[in-house]
Amino acid sequence: MEKKLHTFFQSRLLDKYVLDETSASESLKVEHYIETYPEVESEYLRLQNNLEILAKANAVEAPKFILDNILNDIKEEETPVIKMETSHRKTPWYSIAASIVALFFAGASFMMYEQNQELLQENQVVVDEIFDLRSDIAINNKKLDDVMRQFMKLNNPETEKYVLRGNARAKNLKTVAYINAVEKTSMIDVVSLPHLEKGEFVEVYAQIEDKFVSLGILDPSDKKMQTLPYMENALGLSLRIRSKTDKEANASDDELIAEIELKAKNN
Repeated sequence: MEKKLHTFFQSRLLDKYVLDETSASESLKVEHYIETYPEVESEYLRLQNNLEILAKANAVEAPKFILDNILNDIKEEETPVIKMETSHRKTPWYSIAASIVALFFAGASFMMYEQNQELLQENQVVVDEIFDLRSDIAINNKKLDDVMRQFMKLNNPETEKYVLRGNARAKNLKTVAYINAVEKTSMIDVVSLPHLEKGEFVEVYAQIEDKFVSLGILDPSDKKMQTLPYMENALGLSLRIRSKTDKEANASDDELIAEIELKAKNN
C-alpha cells in the first residue's frame, strides 16, 4: 500500500485536482483515493487550506462606490439595459502567482512527507536491529551459561568419563559418557554415529540388574552435550540401533553396537 500511495503522490494528480486542472477520469481517481486512504484525505485538506490562505492573502476588496452604483441602477427602473460585449481578458497576474505558490507549497509538502516517511522507516529499522541484538545477546548468554555449567560438571573430580566405541556393526561410532554419582548427573557427547537406514535410530540403555532401561534416543544432528537421566545402581551403559517397527520393551543383542561397564561406586 505504501508503494501505491508513493506512486500516487508522485503523479501530482492531487495538486492538479486542488487547482481544478484534472480531467473527469483523473478527478474520479483522485476522489477515490481521498475516500479510501486517510493519508490522501489529510494531504488534500492541507492543500485546500493552503490554497484558501493564499486566496485570502491576495484578495482585493472592491471599492464601496461600486456597490452603491449597482444598488442605484437597480432602483432606477427606466435605466436601459446595456448589452455587454464579451471580452477575452487574460488571467490576472495574482491568480497565476497564487497558483505557482500553491504548487510550490504542494511540492514542498510532498517532499517533507516523503522525508518523514523515510525517517520513520529508518527509525523502525534501528528499533528492530536493537531488538534483534538484545535477543541475540540473551540467547548467547544462555548458551554461554549452559557451556559453563557443562564445563564445571566435566571438571568435577567426582565425574567419571566413559568412552563407548562401536563394534563390528558400527566401527565409526564413538561417544563419551560423563556420570557423576555424587550430584546424580549423566551426560553423553556424541562424537560420531554409524550410518543409519531410514527409520532407524540409536537408543541408550542402562543395565539395572538383569533389566535394560531406555535413557533416550541420541540426536545425530545435535553436536553438543546431551543430558541423560541418571539411573541409580546402573551396572553399565549400552547403545543399540533400533527402528520404529521394533517393540519398545524389547532390546535384543542383535541391536547392540556398543557397551561399557560402570565403576562400582556408581552402583
